[in-house]
Amino acid sequence: MSEQVQQPVSQVADDEIDLRELFRALWQGKWIIIVTTFIFSVAAVFYALSLPNIYKSEALLAPISADAGMKLPGQLGGLAALAGVNLGGAGGGDKTGLALEILKSREFIGRFIEQNDLYVQVMAANGWNRAEDKLLINPELYNEETQQWVRKVAAPFQPKPSNQETVEAFKKLFSVNQDTTSGMVKLSVEHYSPNLAKRWVDMLVKSINEEMRTRELAEAERSIAYLNSQIAQTNLADLRTMLFSLIEEQTKTVMLANVREEYIFKTIDPAVVAEKKSKPARALICILASMLGFMVSALIVLVRYFSRK
Repeated sequence: MSEQVQQPVSQVADDEIDLRELFRALWQGKWIIIVTTFIFSVAAVFYALSLPNIYKSEALLAPISADAGMKLPGQLGGLAALAGVNLGGAGGGDKTGLALEILKSREFIGRFIEQNDLYVQVMAANGWNRAEDKLLINPELYNEETQQWVRKVAAPFQPKPSNQETVEAFKKLFSVNQDTTSGMVKLSVEHYSPNLAKRWVDMLVKSINEEMRTRELAEAERSIAYLNSQIAQTNLADLRTMLFSLIEEQTKTVMLANVREEYIFKTIDPAVVAEKKSKPARALICILASMLGFMVSALIVLVRYFSRK
């Protein structure tokens, strides 16, 4: 019994000796720890100060659901589906999910970049001059005087970035998310220039509304053309009446598409020019670098101490 009591006491004593030895080793190497931590901290300060400010502009959007329309059973419902007519059935009303996927798609973003010629702003910018409200361009990538791309890349890449390269870079600046509870959509853009970030958010909202409007108009016009052809081929009064009702529904879609400016997303809280930076978190960078310097130096001191011993 006495041996069982004595064993844990001796283990505690050994642990205390080990802990004291650990602190003794750290104290002996205190100057290595201090100097290393100081070097890491100073380097982190210079690194953090070298990073340009990045500003974030964000808009809050509310999805606009399509009207329920008509619900027709049996063969007439199948005829409407064949015509591509949306009658508000299962999965028919809400186009929000489709609009969000289009907004994030490579094809949509590529057209957006091409139409607005955003290659230089996305690929060559490396800062912003607040006093002149001017983007700072990396001269190793783009020559502003000659307006030529001068970046050096290996094949198959060209000095001027391709649309695919620019899309990938733009996706890192752009974000869109929908709240699963409220259904609200947040669209944001981060960039060196707060004015440019705000402008891009507005342009993206307008572009996706125009994209969905164009698609809905084209679909409605095709549906109307198909329904008119079916009316010309039938003499059944009931069926002709129903086809005219379907045409009326599609005419409403055409009317809404031409009248409603914000077709799929309504702006609840518009984007504004950010006054405060979004990134980088310079204080956090310095704190993390100091902690890293302390841990690295402490590890070096302990390894040296116990290897010598």
